[in-house]
Amino acid sequence: MSLAQLVLDSNGTNRNDTWRWQDQARKQSQRDFNVQFVVSVAFGASAFLAFCVLRPKWSTLYHARKEQSNAALRLPELPNTFFGWIPVVIGISKEEVLASAGLDAYAFLAFYRYAIKFLAIIMFFSLSVILPVNSRYTGDALFPGLERGNSTDGNRTLSYFTLAPEDDIKKPKMQKDTSYLWMYTVFAWFFTSAAIYLLIRETKHIIKIRQAYLGTQATVTDRTIRLSGIPEDMRSEDKIRDFIEELGIGKVDSVMLCKNWQKLDDTMAQRMQYLRQLEKAWTTYLGHHHSIRHTRHRHRRPDENGNRVEGTALLSESEMESAHASAVDRDRPKHTIRYGFLNLKSKKVDAIDYFQEKLRRVDERIKILRKEDFKPTPLAFVTMESTASCQMAIQAILDPNPGTFIANLAPPPVDVVWKNTYLSRNSRMWRSWSIMIAIGFLTVFWTALLVPLAGLLSIEVIDKILPGLADVLEAHDITRSLISSGLPTLAFSLLSIGVAYLYDWLANQQGMTSQGDIDLSVISKNFFFVFFNLFIVFTLFGTASTFFEFWQDFKEIIRDTGLIANTIAKSLESLSPFYTNLIVLQGLGLFPFRLLEFGTVSLYPFYLISAATPRDYAELSAAPVFNYGFFLPQSMLIFVICTVYSVLPASWTIVIFGLIYFIIGHFIYKYQLLYAMEHRQQSTGRAWPMICSRIILGLVFFQIALTGILALKGAFTASLFVVPLIAGTIWFTVYFQRAYYPLMWFIALRSIDKPLPPPMVTPSESVWDRDTDRGRAVDETEETGLRYVNPNLVTPLETMWVRKPANHHGAAGDDVESGVA
Repeated sequence: MSLAQLVLDSNGTNRNDTWRWQDQARKQSQRDFNVQFVVSVAFGASAFLAFCVLRPKWSTLYHARKEQSNAALRLPELPNTFFGWIPVVIGISKEEVLASAGLDAYAFLAFYRYAIKFLAIIMFFSLSVILPVNSRYTGDALFPGLERGNSTDGNRTLSYFTLAPEDDIKKPKMQKDTSYLWMYTVFAWFFTSAAIYLLIRETKHIIKIRQAYLGTQATVTDRTIRLSGIPEDMRSEDKIRDFIEELGIGKVDSVMLCKNWQKLDDTMAQRMQYLRQLEKAWTTYLGHHHSIRHTRHRHRRPDENGNRVEGTALLSESEMESAHASAVDRDRPKHTIRYGFLNLKSKKVDAIDYFQEKLRRVDERIKILRKEDFKPTPLAFVTMESTASCQMAIQAILDPNPGTFIANLAPPPVDVVWKNTYLSRNSRMWRSWSIMIAIGFLTVFWTALLVPLAGLLSIEVIDKILPGLADVLEAHDITRSLISSGLPTLAFSLLSIGVAYLYDWLANQQGMTSQGDIDLSVISKNFFFVFFNLFIVFTLFGTASTFFEFWQDFKEIIRDTGLIANTIAKSLESLSPFYTNLIVLQGLGLFPFRLLEFGTVSLYPFYLISAATPRDYAELSAAPVFNYGFFLPQSMLIFVICTVYSVLPASWTIVIFGLIYFIIGHFIYKYQLLYAMEHRQQSTGRAWPMICSRIILGLVFFQIALTGILALKGAFTASLFVVPLIAGTIWFTVYFQRAYYPLMWFIALRSIDKPLPPPMVTPSESVWDRDTDRGRAVDETEETGLRYVNPNLVTPLETMWVRKPANHHGAAGDDVESGVA
C-alpha cells in the first residue's frame, strides 16, 4: 500500500495489520515511558548523589574556577554539606552571574530562562485549555491510563495508551466535528506572539548591558580594526597608517602587519617538545615526580635590578649542583639515537645533556628568526586612538575596489589564531569549501546510519524485516521498551556527543583568524547536525508508515506539497512518545552526569598515571573548559521540539518534561559556569543572535507542521489561517536581523563614553577586560596580552619546572625553578 493511501485514505481495505500494529504501539508507549523514566531517574539520581559526595572532597575539580579565577572571587562560598550548596547556587542573581562570568555566560543562561518562561506559558494553556477541549471532542483520555466516559452504545472510549476493542481495530473512529480545531490556529498565533515578545524583551536587555559596558571602555580590542584584503603595494605599516588617517575618521595609534611567521611558529613548537623531554629526563633523574602535585602558577625570574628578563638557562649552577648531589645513587637517564641507513644503527646518550644541547641550539635559532624580516600578508591589525574612530571604520566601506581594505572588528589579542593570519585568501576559501563538502558527505553518512535506528521506533518495521524478533518483543514488553525506545534515544544522545568533537576539529581547520569565530562555527555545525540528522531524519523515517513505503512514494510526495505537510504531520503525531522519552533521558538521566563531569572523572586516572613532570601536573589541575558549542545545540533542539509539539494533543507531556529539562539545565550550567569550569569571555554574547535565529526557526517549523496537522484532520480553512502567520514570522526575522543584530556586533557611537546606569552591578575587571584572558590556567604575558603581536615574537622562553628533593637544601617541595626565564 502506498504512503499516499496510508495518509489520505481513511476507509481503505487490507489495513487490519497496520492498525493492529498501531494500537499495539499505543498500548506499549505507556510502558516505554515508564521504563525510560525509571532508568533515567535511577542513573541521574546516582550521578547527582555521587557529585554531592565528591564535591567537597575534590575541590580542585568541582571548585576549579572558584579557586583559580580572579573573576570568581566575589562569588559566595559553598558549604560542604550534602545539599547545602544547592540553595546558595539558586540564590545567585543574574546580575551576579553577569559580574562574575561575563556576558557570554549570561547570554547562554538567558536562553534557558527564556525557554523556562515560554514553556511555562505553553504548559499552562495546554493543561487548562488544549487538553480538555481535545478530550471533549475526540474522546481521548485527559491523562494516560485514565478511561473516559461512555458513548451511546455503552462501549468505552479508551485512552491513548490503551488497546482499542477489536471492532475499532478494523475500522478506527473518525471525528466528524472539526470546529474545535480552530483552537489550534488561535493558539498558534498566541504562542508565536508570546515567543516573539519574550525574545524582543530579552534581546533588548542583553543589548542594553552590552552597549552600556563596552561603551564605557577604551580597551585595545574595542579600538582595533582587523583590516584584510590589503594590496601588495600597500603591505607596509606606514602605508596602512597613512591610508587610514587620510580617510579622516581619526588618528592611528599603532599598526601590526601580519607576516608569514610559520617557520618561527614551527621552531617554537619544536622547542616546547625538547623542553618537555628535558623536564621528563630531569624528573626521572631527581626521582621526585611522585611528590609533585598541581603546580599552576609561573613567574618570570627578575634580574639583579628587579626587571623581568628573557633567558635560556634551565637551572642555576647551584641548583645544578644540588640536583646532581641529590641523585648520586641514580643512573642518569639515557636517550636512544638512531642513525645510518634506514636508521638501523643506534646508540644511547645521556638524555639530559642531549636535550639540553638541543634546547640551546633551538634557542639560538629562535633569536635569529625573531630578527628576520618575513613576507607580509594581506592582513593587519590597526589600533585607533579612539573607540569611535574604530567603530566608524568597521561600519563603513573603506575602498571602492571589491575585496580590498575590508574592515572588521578585531578579536581580542589573546583570541587571535596567529597560525591562520598568514593564510592566503585562496587557501582560506579552499579550506572553507572543503569543510562544507566534507560536512555534506557526513550528512549523507549520518542519514544512512540513522535510518536503521529510526526503524526501531516502529514495531511494524521490525515485523517486516525480522518477523521473529517482532514476535519475541511482543512477548517481552520490557525488552521491547529498551530496544524500541531506550536504544534509539541513547544512541541519539551518544552520537550527538561524539559528532560534536568531530565538528569542533573541522571548525578549527577552516582557517578562521579568531577563536571566537571558531566557537560560533562549532555551535552552528553541531546544531545543523542535531536538527537535520537527528530531527528531520527521525521525523521522515521514524514513522508508522515505515521507511520503505516512504521511498516507494517519494516521487509522489515531492510533487504534492499538501502530501508533504500531511506526511510531516503524521510523523510528528506518531513520534511524540519518542521525543518525550528523549527529553526525559536528556534532562533526568544525562544532565546529572554533566554536573559530575563524568568524562573528566573517568579519564583522570589515565592522565594521572601518565603525568610525570610538574608541567604535566599543572595541566592536570587546570579547570575543565566549558565549550558552548558542545552544550548549546542540543538544548536548542529540545526547545524546537517543545515548540513544534506545543499545540498537539500530547503537547503537555513533551512540554512539561521540556520545562523540567531547562530548569535542571539552568541550575547545572549555572553552577559549572560560576564555580567548576573555565570558559571564554571575549565574544561579549555574540552567540545570542545565533540563539534567536534558531528560536525563530523552531517557530516556523512549528507553524508548517501545524498547517499539515490541520489539513490532515480536514480543517482546511483553519490551516489556511496559519499561512499568514508563517509569512509574518519570516518578515519578523528579516526585521529582527536588520534592527537588533548590528547592536550585538558593534558599539553604537552614542553609547561610547556614556556613564553606566546606576542599577547595574559593575563587572569585575577580569571579566570585561578582553585585552587579557585572566581566566586561563596559564596567564598571558603582558607583552602578548595588551597589544596585537604574535606571542612567538616576544614571549620569554620558558625554563623547566622542577623541585628540590626532600633531603637536600631545604624542605620538601621548595621550588628550584618554577617559571619563565
